[in-house]
Amino acid sequence: MAKIRLFASVRVAAGVGSDTVPGTTVGEVLDAANERYGAEFAGVVQTCRVWVNGEPAELGDAVTDADEVAFLPPVSGG
Repeated sequence: MAKIRLFASVRVAAGVGSDTVPGTTVGEVLDAANERYGAEFAGVVQTCRVWVNGEPAELGDAVTDADEVAFLPPVSGG
């Protein structure tokens, strides 16, 4: 199970800042998180950037139990 880290609006939608979810790819981890946290989370996470161990990642990238998958929503400021 990969560790996930959630920030800002995606954290609020999930109700947690971190968790562990099953999956061998980023896409599988995302699917498991969507199933666990529901429709609101799934809607918010669509706009997120995904990073694995501090590096940008794609849905097909492999993950292991030792990896941290972070979901970062867009940030605006002014």
